[in-house]
Amino acid sequence: MKKLLTGNEAIARGAYEAGCTVAAAYPGTPSTEILENIAGYKEIYSEWSPNEKVAVEVASGAAIAGARALAAMKHVGMNVAADPLFTMAYEGVNGGLVLVTADDPGLHSSQNEQDNRHYAPHAKVAMVEPSDSQECKDFVKMAFVLSEQYDMPVILRVTTRVCHSKSLVELEAREEVGIKAYQKNVQKYAMTPAHAKVRHVIVEEKLCELQKAAEHSPLNRIEWGGRKVGIITSGISYQYAREVFGDEVSYLKLGLTYPLPEQKIRDFAAQVGEVWVIEENDPYLETAVKALGIKCKGKDVLPLCGELNSGIIREAFGSPKGKKVAAGLVAAPGQELSLPGRPPVMCAGCPHRGLFFALSKLKDVVVSSDIGCYTLGLTPPLAVTDTVICMGASISAGIGFEKAFQKGGVPKKVFSCIGDSTFFHSGITGLIDAVYNKSKICVVILDNRITAMTGHQDNPGTGRTLQGEETAAVDLVPLVRAVGIKGENIRVVDPYNLAETEEAVREAAAATEPFVIITRQPCALLKDVQRARAGMYCAIDQEKCRKCKACMKIGCPALSVKGGQVVIDANSCNGCGLCLQVCKFEAITKAGE
Repeated sequence: MKKLLTGNEAIARGAYEAGCTVAAAYPGTPSTEILENIAGYKEIYSEWSPNEKVAVEVASGAAIAGARALAAMKHVGMNVAADPLFTMAYEGVNGGLVLVTADDPGLHSSQNEQDNRHYAPHAKVAMVEPSDSQECKDFVKMAFVLSEQYDMPVILRVTTRVCHSKSLVELEAREEVGIKAYQKNVQKYAMTPAHAKVRHVIVEEKLCELQKAAEHSPLNRIEWGGRKVGIITSGISYQYAREVFGDEVSYLKLGLTYPLPEQKIRDFAAQVGEVWVIEENDPYLETAVKALGIKCKGKDVLPLCGELNSGIIREAFGSPKGKKVAAGLVAAPGQELSLPGRPPVMCAGCPHRGLFFALSKLKDVVVSSDIGCYTLGLTPPLAVTDTVICMGASISAGIGFEKAFQKGGVPKKVFSCIGDSTFFHSGITGLIDAVYNKSKICVVILDNRITAMTGHQDNPGTGRTLQGEETAAVDLVPLVRAVGIKGENIRVVDPYNLAETEEAVREAAAATEPFVIITRQPCALLKDVQRARAGMYCAIDQEKCRKCKACMKIGCPALSVKGGQVVIDANSCNGCGLCLQVCKFEAITKAGE
């Protein structure tokens, strides 16, 4: 049976068909849907882990125990997971272990554009790269086989376009591989220095064996066409190249991209007139090809930054269908569709808006923010955010700000804003550091009862697991007390209540000890919230309105100015009432209650 699947859906299907038993992840675009789809296969235990490090450690433990296991994450999540990954390369596996990294060329929803292909040689593990949904499914199954055959974790590297594009996939039955017998072996699975020295040699030997096998692996194939040009490529770049050049050229399509089949590359290059290397972002393949002494074109004509597409490739290399242009760091204007700008904005009725409006009224503050919807506190008209680094860094960086200001005599108060899911991910340790090192920062935990930005995934504070089971919900108040925040320095507020929120912010600004504000109001887009607030909205009495536009300062997209009048779109407004509280002339009222 064939079915139209996204790459993420196909990865989940591949895990199911391969007999995977345990899967774990932390949600992050473009990888989120992998675990959401795996959760539908009840033969696989699946979980949202607090962060990617935990997810890889859960999968690693399952693999050592004898189960086939998978962990999935977006590219920056691999940075969090690197610690167990590098050690698992030495320990090896019992059941197969596959780590999915979903890279984001073009930074559609990410803070950087790192190319995670470099992790494979750095960690000394195998890496495979599918180009479409069928390969996503097939390569997961082959990755489990490679993992068990060569006793190492295998990275399956995909990108946004592979994750979210759809193509036909041939479905097959699940292979019930069961759980392999576990035998205690501390020399293999307990990485003391003495054991690791021995295991390092074994890792290098396994990579040598795999490199020889790569020469004949079906994951790497040559497609002969015209031999004037030979293109070496992988992943989605193969699809773009195929679209542009068809059978005018020949292709060496690499599916096993670490270790690379060096002799196959040499043989291919020897049989074509000219070699082109087509890949997104870093010259990973190009560097390897040039190291073999093979002259080639690549990043001298292709952009180093951003996504590729067929138009960019056509113009870069020249084709009967296009013209040749000089390359730059990024694609030149006109090489991509010109679309009107649409900057991100917090949704109408977003509970974070009240907190940021309260902060915007303070002077001499620095706001260290984090990864999530609340990152948008940096956008006008609120524009309160000073810095965003990575998950959990709002608190740690906030401590650094506060200590530097203290040393420099700078009279600024530091607020660190972090969401509930992100706090569970990697904010708790920062808060411990704030308490331990007596930092005077205020940590604001914006608890909207869900992991919102990635599409409403549950987290340890929601009381539900990925598989829909009820579970204990972690209560933030006793948690922050347990790490040392004094009860008198904790405030729980409703961010829709501006007076309450502003009072808590003022108290925090005056505090001389670590202070925590927890804002509690569920995400406005949760289905239960939308049902409960259906029909509610705010309306403006134009006779009372003085056109001062003070309400516009909250930055709600339901508010706009038309014909000189401020109007509220009743279809997008959910009646949160923030604009009503800002208006000094009682021109705004609630309706539909």
